[in-house]
Amino acid sequence: MINASEEERFGRCPFFTTQRLIQGKWAILIMHYLKDEPVRFNELQRKMPKMTHATLSNQLKQLEKEGLIERIVYSEMPPKVEYSLTEIGRKFKPVLDSIRAFGQEYISYFDKNGIDDKN
Repeated sequence: MINASEEERFGRCPFFTTQRLIQGKWAILIMHYLKDEPVRFNELQRKMPKMTHATLSNQLKQLEKEGLIERIVYSEMPPKVEYSLTEIGRKFKPVLDSIRAFGQEYISYFDKNGIDDKN
């Protein structure tokens, strides 16, 4: 449940709003996999083998509820369902590019400085 201060910040503070939209453990990675083209559920699960079916399903539902992704159902047999970024979700692509750039820089820093723990 959102407390009063969170309700006041959501939709007003860009940092709080964005953090809440991508709060799921896998949200950024899912959006990364969807950034170029629609992807089927099973393909997403293959790309993230440590994620359970239920967790992926819940995370996709949450991102869909927030309006960042859409679920596309094709009327064919067997049923085909794909996920893709919505128009507002596609606006997150530059953020994903920035996250990748920072991640690459941090990996170099990590390796250069001999940091032991890669949790």
